[in-house]
Amino acid sequence: MDKQEVIRFFDRLAPSWDAGPAPDEVKLAVILDYAGIQAGLSVLDVACGTGILFPYYLERGVRCITGVDMAPGMIQQARLKHQDPRITLICGDIETLSWSEQFDCCMVYSAFPHFEDPARLITALAKTVAPGGRLTVAHSESLEQINHRHIHHAQTVSTLLLPAEGLAALFGLFFEVTRIVSTDGMYVVSGIKKPGDPCMGHVVALS
Repeated sequence: MDKQEVIRFFDRLAPSWDAGPAPDEVKLAVILDYAGIQAGLSVLDVACGTGILFPYYLERGVRCITGVDMAPGMIQQARLKHQDPRITLICGDIETLSWSEQFDCCMVYSAFPHFEDPARLITALAKTVAPGGRLTVAHSESLEQINHRHIHHAQTVSTLLLPAEGLAALFGLFFEVTRIVSTDGMYVVSGIKKPGDPCMGHVVALS
């Protein structure tokens, strides 16, 4: 998968991204519960797009939100929509960015298939999460729905989403997995960062 092609794909979609169906707020509430989003925490939203989840984080009283997306068009739209001082927006590649801080919660919502190497991404994300913090990968659709749509409409800029148990196995080196959900209407894998610094010297690989 060519990252520049992914960027171009989402830049083209950015101006009309929010014209799609409104999020299912009931499902989002469940996902945010699983993700441990609550008052006083810092949140890293990976592939944040136009910031669809930002209002829901703020409703829960989070301390701050950092949104990261590779597509400049998505970040531009997010800046137009969200001027809250608690929100920081970064246009960049989460797999190569360096961080001077770690976050309480890291969320990858409705975006995971657009990263070519799941193992490499999990390794990079583990470095962003504080010990005892939480990483969550979530979709408000089923595995089958997600993969069907990407095969037919975004094949060149996505990979097939792993079964939830397979993704949980990749989490296992860095995170204690606390939630595995794969139903007709939701996909969630969530885990708590293990003590110490398990990120040092480790790169997980798919077998």
